[in-house]
Amino acid sequence: MNRLITKFALSSSALLLAFSIAGPAASQGQAISYKDQPKLHDIATAPSAENLRNDVQTLVDFGTRHTLSETESDTQGIGAARRWIFEEFERISAACGGCLEVYYSTGVIAGEARIPDATEVVSVVAIQRGKTDPERYVLMAGDIDSRATDVMDSTSAAPGANDNASGVAGTMEAARVLSQYEFHGSIVYAALSGEEQGLFGGQILAEQALEEGWRLHAVLNNDMIGNIAGINGVIDNTTARVFAEGTRQNETAADARMRRFTGGEVDSPSRNLGRYISWMADRYIPNLDVMVIYRLDRFGRGGHHRPFNDVGYPGVRIMETNEHYDRQHQDLRNENGRHFGDTIEYVDFDYAAKLTALNAVTLASMAWAPAPPSEVSIRGAVQPDTTLSWAPASEQEQDMIAGYRIYWRYTDAPNWQFSRDVGNVTEFTLENVVIDNYFFGVSSVSKDGFESPVVFPGAAGTFDLR
Repeated sequence: MNRLITKFALSSSALLLAFSIAGPAASQGQAISYKDQPKLHDIATAPSAENLRNDVQTLVDFGTRHTLSETESDTQGIGAARRWIFEEFERISAACGGCLEVYYSTGVIAGEARIPDATEVVSVVAIQRGKTDPERYVLMAGDIDSRATDVMDSTSAAPGANDNASGVAGTMEAARVLSQYEFHGSIVYAALSGEEQGLFGGQILAEQALEEGWRLHAVLNNDMIGNIAGINGVIDNTTARVFAEGTRQNETAADARMRRFTGGEVDSPSRNLGRYISWMADRYIPNLDVMVIYRLDRFGRGGHHRPFNDVGYPGVRIMETNEHYDRQHQDLRNENGRHFGDTIEYVDFDYAAKLTALNAVTLASMAWAPAPPSEVSIRGAVQPDTTLSWAPASEQEQDMIAGYRIYWRYTDAPNWQFSRDVGNVTEFTLENVVIDNYFFGVSSVSKDGFESPVVFPGAAGTFDLR
């Protein structure tokens, strides 16, 4: 029997906010606390289910958005879709006085199994520049393209309502909401192409970010954020999944050797980004519990955050919890009363608005917060105390930063358990907290209480490119 879950779920991290944890570290810290931010509550309620419905319908009406589909038509195919997205970002920019830089991110792909002939893969990107630290970025993305059963079928109807018009619509709606504010760091909104053919749009944009030296601290890949009815019979509108891989893909042999002795397998920047998103849900999104899944993506599968992970950027996939495989990568048809195909009537727009809100508060919080600390290191072997140190804040952030917060947790705990505010310093010693018994990290905190993700010491945990 189907069941609709309408509970108010408290995740393990939320429970830790409410209850102290006894133990030898308690004298040095406290259960996690935070400063509530009214602006984030306003942002959390702003995404419109009606806007999402209208945008998904427009994308569906292009017939197919296959990467190899029509590019000249004004009404059908991938070309018409990406031009409409570009125009929509420009309309959003006009409403905020030209606050978005809108452009096409392009590259020619050829000789690939799913793109054998030379094809221009075109994504649409809009950047909302930060006011004090514009070279620091967070990014939200959805995928433009859709597909039928045959991945090379570029002409059959492939509405792709949930996969992934929902992610593109969510990205555009986040831009509508956040463009009404100004931030310290820059926010990137990306509608990426070529996902179904091999993650090429993300690869092209990740290479651009590397070439231009982006300090990119978060990639939020939204791929299917509108389905609440799973093929497993569960109907669930109260949970979301965040997939976050562990060991960074650009780890060197020396980094790997150090990690073997110091840890970090579960504290990559992507993992701590996932924990940060979960905190945002606990604090600002009613009736939404985030499952941080310790894997790059669904079992044996992939998404557009992967090209960013490949070059060292922190990135996660945000999506629904219960998928319905009859509505993914299927020709439109009915067989024995069973519907196949990704059509709009199966998208829950209130749920899509909830996941859009989760993205929006995460982007806003990170863009208002200082950058995650750099050059975090730790020492304390064969000592009773643990000392952490980090680099001073950048010149752009000196006026906004209040100080730093040290976190630690038992090594088998998934979420940070203890914290201590240590002021605007670059080194602090936790007395009688033994380094062998815990994992540690540091976050940056602004004068108005916005906080960065936690950074695990060393190469395994840094948010900066290696």
